[in-house]
Amino acid sequence: MTRVILLAAVLALGATAPPLDSKALAELFEESFETQLELDPLLATSIGDPRYNDRLPMTQAPDYRAKVEAAGRRALDRLKAFDREALSDSDRLSYDVFRLQQERTLEGIRFAAEHLLPVDQRRTLPVYFAQLGSGKSLHPFKTAKDYDDFLKRADAYSVWVDQAIVSMREGMRTGYVQPRVLMERALPVLAAHLVEKPEDSLFWGPITAFPSELAEADKERLTAAYRKAITATIVPAYRRLHAFIRDEYLPKCRDTVGVDALPDGKEYYSYRVRVSTTTSLTPAEIHDLGLTEVTRLHEEIRALMRHLKFEGDLHAFFTYMKTDPRFRWNTPEEVIADYEAVKKRVNAALPRLFETLPRADYEVRPVEKFRERSAAGGSYVAASPDGSRPGVFYANTYDLKSRSKWGMESLSLHEGNPGHHLQLSVAREAESLPRFRRFGGYTAYVEGWGLYAESLGDELGAYEDPYQDFGRLEAELWRAIRLVVDTGLHSKGWTREQVLDYMSENSATGDATRVSEAERYISWPAQALAYKIGELKIRELRMRAQAKLGARFDVRKFHTEILKDGPLPLDVLEPKIDGWIAAQSKTPAG
Repeated sequence: MTRVILLAAVLALGATAPPLDSKALAELFEESFETQLELDPLLATSIGDPRYNDRLPMTQAPDYRAKVEAAGRRALDRLKAFDREALSDSDRLSYDVFRLQQERTLEGIRFAAEHLLPVDQRRTLPVYFAQLGSGKSLHPFKTAKDYDDFLKRADAYSVWVDQAIVSMREGMRTGYVQPRVLMERALPVLAAHLVEKPEDSLFWGPITAFPSELAEADKERLTAAYRKAITATIVPAYRRLHAFIRDEYLPKCRDTVGVDALPDGKEYYSYRVRVSTTTSLTPAEIHDLGLTEVTRLHEEIRALMRHLKFEGDLHAFFTYMKTDPRFRWNTPEEVIADYEAVKKRVNAALPRLFETLPRADYEVRPVEKFRERSAAGGSYVAASPDGSRPGVFYANTYDLKSRSKWGMESLSLHEGNPGHHLQLSVAREAESLPRFRRFGGYTAYVEGWGLYAESLGDELGAYEDPYQDFGRLEAELWRAIRLVVDTGLHSKGWTREQVLDYMSENSATGDATRVSEAERYISWPAQALAYKIGELKIRELRMRAQAKLGARFDVRKFHTEILKDGPLPLDVLEPKIDGWIAAQSKTPAG
């Protein structure tokens, strides 16, 4: 998803101060969200709002950034007119979240890295646009207008490419360029769309899957229009970008990989750490925390080794888990079938731990071929709020010899239920919340919940196989390793090879995953820190509640309290849960 979705508070509001009441505050939030949808059409599409389905966000354009900055400043000015202490508890929570969004957005605009590095190998618009146009992602292809809307999006993508090239040339001039390894990986991702025949394009997918109710005349018209758009607009745009990167940009790319090598990189990384973790932790503190967690988890794995009566040291066990054929799949179809089986088993057990379950379902799909080499082992795309479009858990089936069955249950719990699918769907379906909270996101909360969800496997009947329990420990260990290597890359001068070596020495993760993950951290500074930081905080809050409430503690109610208000910054979540604990302590046990 593009960075514009992280610029969550964009306002086009008047200067008149509102009356100090809850209704006026709600109007402020709603006006804000309406403007956000207009400037972030992909967010609108993702939540089922079709009004801007013919547009793409031009996040690198100077006028776009100017609008974001001016609107954010107006937002803070209007928010100051409200007396926070006079608001209800719910409104204070919204006030705090909203204010933080504005402040972080304004803080980020001044960093050139936010707009001069628009392309990488895995998470920027050239990748996302192809998913969007495949007919199997967020953009709907149900009516003739849906098809026509995407043709306009194709025109907008061509404009975006030209602006991206302008931005990258400015980056070359000012010292903001990507690491060479990322652009080497990006080239084949772009080249996958340089087809000779429209029928060979991923963008031809909607034409092969026309809805039956579409009129024959529309089918004929759209078939011709898509053939022309792919030939004359989409493929040329990918070709221009590919040629520019190959011939002009790649020779100017840097050999360093840390963002701290950029002109204001150290300051920028500190900012990204604050955004990702929603805490005041420094890179050095997070690095040390990661080392401590790696040591702790190694000891837990050694305890499991003793339970399994494994003879050998930790590295021998890692080698065994990476190489024994019993832990390998033979076909991509087996992978998807196994994940479907985990989904079915876990879904049946969810009422043990949760009072509220999502209405929406989710599907398990393999990662598309064009991006599978650079994609993570698993990822999730949220369902539409009304459940008409299910969520999607993408499982990577590339290079099966490097992917292990023992990681299956923990990954399913993280991406599906009770992880991202449950958390995001419950938030999106909570119609009483302001929309900026229903559809917002804080990585430490969202990914922290995903990792915490993995730990719930024992309570949901998973991990009965001790090797799947190793998968849980290995997955948590991997998130601890992220704390070490991300801060190592971006604040301590670590090379890509140092990161790969550290991963190999301290985990059982296969080569394909190590490489794609290392390059993911290079391209996305600080994002990988959110998982463990968020999980540790949620786990800490649960332990605090259990210790203080004793017999009054109800895990289902605790989970409701964590989830019901949507994603929150950790420094907002903690006092909220402390208040809930205090209220619960006054109620009778039983």
